[in-house]
Amino acid sequence: MADSTSNQLGQFLIRYASLRQIQVFESVARNLSFTRAAEELHLTQPTVSGQVKSLADAIGLPLYEQLGRNIFLTEVGEAVVISCREIINSLSNLEIKLDDFRGMKRGRLRVAVVSTAKYFIPLALGEFCKKYPDIELSLHVGNRNSLLKRLNQNLDDIYILGQIPQTSFSLEVVPFTTNPLVIIANRENELVGQKVTLEQLADQFFIMREEGSGIRSAVVDAFSKKGLEVNERLTMQTNEAIKHCVVGDLGVACVSEHTLYLEDKNGPLVELDVEGFPIKKSWNIVYPSGKELSLIANEFLDFLKAREDEYIKL
Repeated sequence: MADSTSNQLGQFLIRYASLRQIQVFESVARNLSFTRAAEELHLTQPTVSGQVKSLADAIGLPLYEQLGRNIFLTEVGEAVVISCREIINSLSNLEIKLDDFRGMKRGRLRVAVVSTAKYFIPLALGEFCKKYPDIELSLHVGNRNSLLKRLNQNLDDIYILGQIPQTSFSLEVVPFTTNPLVIIANRENELVGQKVTLEQLADQFFIMREEGSGIRSAVVDAFSKKGLEVNERLTMQTNEAIKHCVVGDLGVACVSEHTLYLEDKNGPLVELDVEGFPIKKSWNIVYPSGKELSLIANEFLDFLKAREDEYIKL
């Protein structure tokens, strides 16, 4: 009986929910704005509103709440948009396969990476786009928490981050390459040239990454194991801001060693010789198990695995 009811609902949605409604609602849900969705899809705002209303009427349940100018998805809306993305992804994959039959290589590639990976991923994407110049490219750079949100919403094809996240669904994990974390200081800092203990480091002002950052967690864990606390002076959300603070002698900081490869070896930043550092971390490429990667996403995955050392500079 349950299967019959489910089948009837499926047939109902097939009959009354259009692909255009699905596309429009996905855009509204991603942008949380009818105006931005209209701009993205080159439609009028009344058209967007009408398409979403028609989809909600077909489903028979509210998909969003509007408080003032702000839009919030309901629990039903969250579930619906995930299915909408699966439908859109399946159609995109079909289009890519049809192009492949025609001897064409194009499609959409969506990559999301933690901020420390931004120092090599543009190099890889640049080389990949020379090979496939007709692809539509999307790159999101954020901290660990922002990537987890995108992963849960199935917004991207592949994700590159450090620690493998805990999710309500299983993940495919492809180990990628090393990501050592080091302590940096201003060249005039008293600890430069010394063998530094964590106790000595605990006396220094620290420039820390924001809550949700993998580097922040690694530093706090290293200090906690010694019964120490980080003497945090400032919180910054980017590696570049952190390095500028260290140049200004506002404190020491922990960064990915990869963020230093463009720095002048005789410049104002120096890597300290600290016990327990570098912390040996690594990057992983992840995506949901069961997700059908597009031909382009699979090509890029193979491209990264074959060329990882070409883009990693230490």
